[in-house]
Amino acid sequence: MISNPELRQRGVALFEQLFGAGAGDALVKDMEGLCPDFTDMSIEWAMGGILSRPGLDHITRELVVIASCVTLGHTVPQLRAHTQAALAAGATREQIVETILQLLFYAGGAAVRNALVNVKDILAVSPDDDSAERVPFGRKRPE
Repeated sequence: MISNPELRQRGVALFEQLFGAGAGDALVKDMEGLCPDFTDMSIEWAMGGILSRPGLDHITRELVVIASCVTLGHTVPQLRAHTQAALAAGATREQIVETILQLLFYAGGAAVRNALVNVKDILAVSPDDDSAERVPFGRKRPE
């Protein structure tokens, strides 16, 4: 794949801002031996290109992605990751819950209920709690 160093630098910076230090390494590891180009596309195109565009702030962009994940219904890891990213961007618990609840009549009750249950543990953590570790890409903490 042809790489764009400017987009890559901007994408890595935003990726780590929203998903935490080491998130890029976790994405690389997930795609290692399978499709490394997906990592480059995610970092350069999605993060460095689309998510870095002017016009919408990071909170709004993350709430839009959360809404998309709820509507699709099968993107639980991404829903969890973008819920964490929304909080990192400055979204409130109420904004996230209201974004999900807004979809009740559009995505359906089951999709909304499942989304709320799948992000419950993330929203229960206080943003001021330094002991709360961020789980890369919305994976559940080991029990």
